Amino acid sequence: MQFRTSISIPKSNYPIDYNSKVMSLGSCFAVNIGSKFDYYKFQNTTNPFGIIFNPVSLEKIIQRGIQKDYFTEKDIFFHNDLWHCFEVHSELSNPNKEHFLQRLNQLVDATQQHICTATHCIITYGTSWVYRNIESNTIVANCHKVPQKQFTKELLSVETLEKSIQNTIALIQKVNPKAHFIFTVSPVRHIKDGFVENQISKAHLITAIHSIDKAQLLTPNYFPSYEIMMDELRDYRFYAEDMLHPNSTAIAYIWQRFKETTINETAIATMDKVDSIQKSLAHKPFNPHSDSHQKFEANRSKKIADLISEYPFMRF
Repeated sequence: MQFRTSISIPKSNYPIDYNSKVMSLGSCFAVNIGSKFDYYKFQNTTNPFGIIFNPVSLEKIIQRGIQKDYFTEKDIFFHNDLWHCFEVHSELSNPNKEHFLQRLNQLVDATQQHICTATHCIITYGTSWVYRNIESNTIVANCHKVPQKQFTKELLSVETLEKSIQNTIALIQKVNPKAHFIFTVSPVRHIKDGFVENQISKAHLITAIHSIDKAQLLTPNYFPSYEIMMDELRDYRFYAEDMLHPNSTAIAYIWQRFKETTINETAIATMDKVDSIQKSLAHKPFNPHSDSHQKFEANRSKKIADLISEYPFMRF
């Protein structure tokens, strides 16, 4: 007797291994997946410009990176003692205007480099709801706590989303035609939009992704993180205290499903070695000066050296 449904996920034809260069972009769930890649020491870059929830804003920042369209003073503004940019996350905001612009343009260069060399682009969309700045008539990635009266709120249509996703694919393929794409919809619930409105938003995203012409993609691949959360993990014990975000147990489970279907089996042994080292680095010795602990550290140092000799990009 089975007490829950299990989603059937086909294995990727182009799985990720330690030779892959992964770029994870999009919502906060992209950060969850990206942190797993970082933990296991894959070659991974996550959201250079911070968390971006909607496809239009993500397309815009990708276009800026690929075309090396550098930020200028007209792209930033001062509010609540900080310089901000409507195109990027508030974690990048800075009290110094020159430092802020310099940092943004360094990220433009880095983004262009990462996109051109990525073997896999993992794109996680969070919402179809967007805020449009009234003065500029442009969709923003982040409102930066600017008064709401300066924005209008709208739900992007499936057609608009589909066009934006197609534009994103075309932009990346123009400079990196061999890049493989993995799309997913964030399982985070945007209840501030409303319960029904959140479902409509997710439905628009899912429909748009599945409406993309598969001939446009080298590897049409959809990973059902949202569906796993809604169907396999349909219980509040898998949510964080805010009852909106997946908790660590849910993230670990979704990562396990991702690992089973998208990570090359040849990489698993190395992942186990990295995991062993990471756990040993987190170990707090009772007596750090004892002979046994010195042997423990020597053994760990050898394991790290052996891995780095095989994968020079790894850093512990």
